[in-house]
Amino acid sequence: MNTTAAGIAKKLAILILLLVTWHLVYYLTTNVFQIWKPYMFPNPLDVIRVFMNLAGNNTLQIAIVASMYRVLFGFFLAIVIGAVFGLLIYRIKLLEEALKPVFLGLQTLPSICWLPFAILWFGLSEKAIIFVIVIGSTFSIALAVEAGLKSVYPLFIRAGKTMGASPLKMLVYIIIPDSLPHMIMGLKQGWSFSWRALMNAEMLSATVGLGQVLMLGRDLADINQVMCVIIIITILGVAIDQLFFGVIEKKMRRDRGIV
Repeated sequence: MNTTAAGIAKKLAILILLLVTWHLVYYLTTNVFQIWKPYMFPNPLDVIRVFMNLAGNNTLQIAIVASMYRVLFGFFLAIVIGAVFGLLIYRIKLLEEALKPVFLGLQTLPSICWLPFAILWFGLSEKAIIFVIVIGSTFSIALAVEAGLKSVYPLFIRAGKTMGASPLKMLVYIIIPDSLPHMIMGLKQGWSFSWRALMNAEMLSATVGLGQVLMLGRDLADINQVMCVIIIITILGVAIDQLFFGVIEKKMRRDRGIV
């Protein structure tokens, strides 16, 4: 209990130190040395004020719910599609030779490049945003699944065959469990791609969402609102990563006797 309290106190102290440093930098650069105009550099106190205003009129809550629904739904579709492609590439040599180089190339393509296709095909709609999210993370997930399946220790496969395991049982009880660490790393990467793709799509086509609130701050020349939304986006992304993927990784390490 004392260790937990000490850890929380340490994190709060670091947070306070960052806020004080941020405010000091703002004061020095805008008031003392006048490097920036006050409207060009975010003030931490004004960022907090903007946060309270957005939360007070429910703008922030509505935007978070809308954005989380889109990214979770799109990420789920990307996992399903990416897992299927990854399994096909793993099982069929011809598909591996034909699709893997294409996937490697498309994985590096910024998700915003798909937005014109999404708008032309689906218009300014929810489907366009979901499409950008899915296409932005599917390829990395597919490659991660394929790499994970190939990382299975060969001795496990030989032992399964020796014991008469069917291909389905080999996949379910040997291949997938042993490849999970690689797959989880791929899913984490896919999640980050999905989160970035969501922001790209929302900033250009959404009517409700964190990306739309961010663009509204830009249109109003309110640097504090822009900074507020950036901080919220960062916190949400890290929170999902830690609460979901972090828990899974810790469980896998415990099950494998690493910790």
